[in-house]
Amino acid sequence: MADAKVIPFDDDRSRAGAQRPSRRRGAARRKNDPAAVREVTAMPGQQDGDPQVEKAEPQPSRERASGTGAGSGAVPQPRDGGGGLERRIAGGLAFLRRRLTGDYEVDDFGYDEELTDQVLMSLVRPLYDKYFRVEVKGIENIPSEGGALIVSNHSGTLPLDGLMMQVAVHDNHPEGRHLRLLAADLVFMLPVVNELARKAGHTLACAEDAERLLERGELVGVMPEGFKGIGKPFSERYKLQRFGRGGFVSTALRAGTPIVPCSIVGAEEIYPMIGNAKTLARVLGIPYFPITPTFPWLGPLGALPLPTKWTIQFGEPIPTDGYPPEAAEDPMLMFNLTDQVREQIQHTLYKLLVQRRSVFF
Repeated sequence: MADAKVIPFDDDRSRAGAQRPSRRRGAARRKNDPAAVREVTAMPGQQDGDPQVEKAEPQPSRERASGTGAGSGAVPQPRDGGGGLERRIAGGLAFLRRRLTGDYEVDDFGYDEELTDQVLMSLVRPLYDKYFRVEVKGIENIPSEGGALIVSNHSGTLPLDGLMMQVAVHDNHPEGRHLRLLAADLVFMLPVVNELARKAGHTLACAEDAERLLERGELVGVMPEGFKGIGKPFSERYKLQRFGRGGFVSTALRAGTPIVPCSIVGAEEIYPMIGNAKTLARVLGIPYFPITPTFPWLGPLGALPLPTKWTIQFGEPIPTDGYPPEAAEDPMLMFNLTDQVREQIQHTLYKLLVQRRSVFF
């Protein structure tokens, strides 16, 4: 497999087209064949012997019938009206070859950009486009280059909002930027989820990893509410929980990168959490065990999220490069900036809820 080469489909098609005339009987004519004289036909208003007549191009219909256009520079038309299917097949085969031979790159965090773009994003995108029908606003507030810290509310019982935000940034930003999410310890303790999270660019929610990514010029996403946000009861929906100790502000100050507030509406209703089996949660070693109108009563079917309509809005960035280096150790400054980010997200949530026509439409 390592020595195998991928042969482009265009080469096969052009070779097949070049051999086609030789297989047709009577396709080539002799020089003295009278039928060859009708190659040149005088146009109305032209005299015999006009130089323009001798320079007349062969009729395009003859080139299309023979399937060869190399002499005149014509490009054979693909059979599928653009070659999209063949290009996808060729790209897929090339992708498989690189995976089998190990010819792909992974950074020191385990992020596999090619796998994320071609496989993982493709699996999540139908949920983003067709199921939740995510509407994105304020994407221009995310810088085109350099690091930035995107701070968002967290909700939904299961952390689907982080994945939707990741797709929203990549698919709507003019530069197609990638969002690196900071995840909780539990994510990296689960066998399969751990590997997928690393491949998708997620890393542990600690100040050291976040600062390294920001200094590299990456977009970093953080949801300071943590399990308090996604595990809150449905009666407290869209009410922001405490934003921790402001560690994300300190990280942004050290890196000198802007903070972009992000508000997500629609995730609160996908799993309306009406109860929490705390005893069962302690036995399983998880922060909470949700009880919703459909789960666990309907079994696996109850694990399907409700098809709510989502809106993700990115607010105006809050710059941090104007502060001195020692500002990262100032607790009062961190408290003020944390409160500013939290209030901006909460205000935007209320505004989006007022503008929303329906939970599902």
